[in-house]
Amino acid sequence: MGITFVDGTVRGPDGRIAEVRFLVDSGALYTLLPYEVWRAIGLAATRTMRFSLADGTQVVRDIGECHITLPQGQGHTPVILGEPGDAALLGAVTLEIFGLVLNPFTRELQPIRAMLAAAAPGRG
Repeated sequence: MGITFVDGTVRGPDGRIAEVRFLVDSGALYTLLPYEVWRAIGLAATRTMRFSLADGTQVVRDIGECHITLPQGQGHTPVILGEPGDAALLGAVTLEIFGLVLNPFTRELQPIRAMLAAAAPGRG
């Protein structure tokens, strides 16, 4: 598996922004913002979640929400509020919100092939 990074901008609720270089991790559920970044843009926790690390260790982390701009688009997404030493990750939830998927062969983000079921005749 190759390592892929994407540069983005994150914006907090009061408009403060920060530039972030994300490791694209399609195996991670949530996007993670490093401690220094989320503090700098004024994010606050809205809830907590329990996560399992690769070695099986359980951790509890705060979750917030911010606006992210990537070269492929922009939108709001939940983010893990990282602790000191945590690296920026771009996870699967954010990728899906943006309609993106990581192509494992080219190591590039590309639009998903979205499917929408048609409504039955007379129902829509």
